[in-house]
Amino acid sequence: MAEHKHGSMDIEVQEKTFAGFIKASVYVAAGSIGILVFLALFNS
Repeated sequence: MAEHKHGSMDIEVQEKTFAGFIKASVYVAAGSIGILVFLALFNS
């Protein structure tokens, strides 16, 4: 069995994917809050 060295794996792709996921999550959360505020202000 091969020896595993902690921290030797290239995780650049995973880091970029996670950063994109966080960015998309922030946009969706901000959009949802904006829609809720719009509905609260203009709902008659």
